Amino acid sequence: MKRNISKTGKIIEFLVALFLIFLGAILRLLPHPPNFAPISAIALFGGVYFSGVLALVFPILAMPISDYFIGFYQFSLMSFVYLGFIISVFLGFWLKKNKKWYTIFAASLFSSILFFILTNFAVWAFTNWYPKDFQGFIQCYLMAIPFFKNTVLGDLFYVTLFFGIYQLAEVFIVKKFKVPEKVLISKK
Repeated sequence: MKRNISKTGKIIEFLVALFLIFLGAILRLLPHPPNFAPISAIALFGGVYFSGVLALVFPILAMPISDYFIGFYQFSLMSFVYLGFIISVFLGFWLKKNKKWYTIFAASLFSSILFFILTNFAVWAFTNWYPKDFQGFIQCYLMAIPFFKNTVLGDLFYVTLFFGIYQLAEVFIVKKFKVPEKVLISKK
């Protein structure tokens, strides 16, 4: 009986995606420092290792699941948060062809910076927390710097964790169990 490797790879991809959704939602619900969360790293990882719509949809699903319990907030603000994570997925698409440790970390840092810029612009533009002038704009970004530190540290931590575990698992599975590389996700 001939084994359908691509079907097995899709099943593995789906199971990894489900696990990451669950993990992302749980880690957002557990106590953690503000902005030290895995969602951006999951989105970056998903862009690299998942295919098609799965790459866009699954990394982002952890957000509404956990937001259901945490509480949703202003739609205009949330849309910028989600946009930041979608951009991380697209950075992951770029990483597929440029997957080196330094490009992964650079993409993670770039993702953190974009998230900071996008979400703080939304806070300034769509809330009444800061005056709608240049001074309020600058104040908004200055007040967000402690959160940015946690964003960068969290993104780098989770990117290292997810990509590192995947690379170790890939080596272990291929060598130890003699599984063809085509079975693993992202191996075309």
